[in-house]
Amino acid sequence: MSTIKVLMVDDEERFRETTAKILSRKGFETILAGSGEEALEHLSMSPDVVILDVRMGGMDGHETLGRIKEEKPDLPVIMLTGHGDVSGARKAYSSGAFDYLAKPCDIDILAAKINEAYHSTSKQKQSEKLVGNVMIPLGEYTEIDADSTVGEAIAALEESMRGLIATNRIMKSGHRSVIARNADGSTAGILSPRDLLYAVLPEYLSAPKPSTADSLQYSAMFWEGQFTSLAEKLGGKKVRSLLSGEFLTIESSANLMEAANALVTTGKRRIIVQENGRDVGIVREQELFYEIARIISSR
Repeated sequence: MSTIKVLMVDDEERFRETTAKILSRKGFETILAGSGEEALEHLSMSPDVVILDVRMGGMDGHETLGRIKEEKPDLPVIMLTGHGDVSGARKAYSSGAFDYLAKPCDIDILAAKINEAYHSTSKQKQSEKLVGNVMIPLGEYTEIDADSTVGEAIAALEESMRGLIATNRIMKSGHRSVIARNADGSTAGILSPRDLLYAVLPEYLSAPKPSTADSLQYSAMFWEGQFTSLAEKLGGKKVRSLLSGEFLTIESSANLMEAANALVTTGKRRIIVQENGRDVGIVREQELFYEIARIISSR
C-alpha cells in the first residue's frame, strides 16, 4: 500500500509532535511545519495532503491556504478550525480547502479525512477503497503473549492507554481489544471486551436450562456480588483460555464488500488483515460504517 505523505502545519510544537507520532503509527509519513512560511518551503517535499491550522501567528491558515493553492492547485488541504467557526469554514471552502474539521479533533476521523483527501485527487482516485485502505494497523493495538493471564493483559492495556491524549486540540482514543500472540509470533486471537463479558458470566447460564422451579437459580435476585467475585477470578485465567481459536482473515487487497459479507455472515465484529502472509491490521464494523457514511455524505 502507498504511504501517504502528510504536511502538518501548526504553530504549537507539542501538538505537531504528538500528532505526527500518532499519524506515523497509523501508517502515514508526516512532514512538520511551525508556520505558514515554513509550510510553503516544505511544498518541495511533495506532500500528498496538508493539515492546516487556521489560527497561527504571522501568516494565518487562510493566507497560507491561498499561497498553497497558487503553487499546487490540486494539493488537497484539510483545515482545522475552532469549534462553531462557521464563517471560517465557509471561507476555507471558498478558498479551495478540501474539507475542515473543528477542534477538538478525533484522530481517527482526521485519519479518515486524510485518506479521503488523498484518494480524491485525479492521480490517486479509485472507484472504491480496498480493505488495506480502511484497516487499523496492528501497531495501534496492545499485544500480549497468549499464555499471559487476563490480569497481565489488562495491565498492559492500561499501560498503553496512559500514553494517549485528550486535549482541547486533539483526541486519541485507544483500542480496547488486545492482540494475543503465540510463542512463534503468530496471532493466537483477539481478546475483546465482549470476550471478557462472556467469561465473567456464571457457567450455568450457558448450560442446558431445566424447567419449572429450578429456573429460579437464573433470577437476577441471586446475582448480587457475583460480578465482582467472578471478575476477580477471571484475572488469573490464561488469555488463551478465553480465545475461541477461530478468527477471520482477509487480504489487504480484498474489496470492502467481501469484508462486509464476512462480518455479517459470521457474526464477527472484526477481521485480521493480511499482506503477503503477514498480519498487518484489523478491519472492524466501525471502519465499514465510516466508509458508508463517507460515501453517503459525499453524494
